[in-house]
Amino acid sequence: MQDQNRTEIFEAERKRLFALAYRMLGSVADAEDMVQDSFVRWNNVDLASIDNPQAFLTTIITRLSLDYLRSAKVKRTNYVGSWLPEPLVTETADAPDQMSEKADDISYALMLTLEKLSAAERAAFLLHDVFDLPFDEIAKTLERSEASCRKLASRARQKVRSEGEETLPTPTIEPLVNSFMTALKTGEIDDFVQFIAEDAVLVTDGGGLKSATLLPIYGREKIMRFFFGVANKYGHPSPEDIKITTINGTPGLLVVDEVGDLQVWSFSWSPDGKIAEFYILRNPEKLGHLTFN
Repeated sequence: MQDQNRTEIFEAERKRLFALAYRMLGSVADAEDMVQDSFVRWNNVDLASIDNPQAFLTTIITRLSLDYLRSAKVKRTNYVGSWLPEPLVTETADAPDQMSEKADDISYALMLTLEKLSAAERAAFLLHDVFDLPFDEIAKTLERSEASCRKLASRARQKVRSEGEETLPTPTIEPLVNSFMTALKTGEIDDFVQFIAEDAVLVTDGGGLKSATLLPIYGREKIMRFFFGVANKYGHPSPEDIKITTINGTPGLLVVDEVGDLQVWSFSWSPDGKIAEFYILRNPEKLGHLTFN
């Protein structure tokens, strides 16, 4: 393996590395940093000693992500209000091309479920169930026995299944989001209510930088009061300030708020086509990679 091939080899793996880091960290910016750090380490390694570049780079990005998760624990603990992952809005014109491979085929709801796993469980689950790595390679990456890695992945799998996840296909979701968007613009109560499940949950994330509920809101009635309160104070979104886009592989909304700042609205759905969970991200530090075009 010659040095002149070094960059080509890394670039061939960049999208996959970003996808893994993003799922580990729930942050676009942090995932990009991990990819860059991986590139620096890759540039400093003796290529003659590397038999399998893909496995080597996977190990680097996984260990960097695990180290970062440990260091970020205190920051997450002290976070103001609910913490939501950074979204991948793949239809945004300036979205990095690296986001397009394996990064956006995991729903926003599942990203939140991954946050409930331990760092080691998350790594084992992603490497095996999503990226199809055999357990002998995962064991080397995580510096654990194969048996331990199998247990980690199994526990993670059980937790993911217990959380449940939307089963509606995108062609079914898109017209529902479009109808909900129309109701949101007009403020028609009957039209609006019909889209919300009785036991729905609303989670907002302002990060202490934008107004948001500090705790989730439970139940359709309380969620409706929240939306009407916002509408009474700020009015309904104008047609040019709200649009459907693809968020982590499923339809969602980009919304411009009353002062011109961007919001991202993601949803999970009940089997009967009602919104089971709202995720409204307002923290500008998590939306810097997005624009409303």
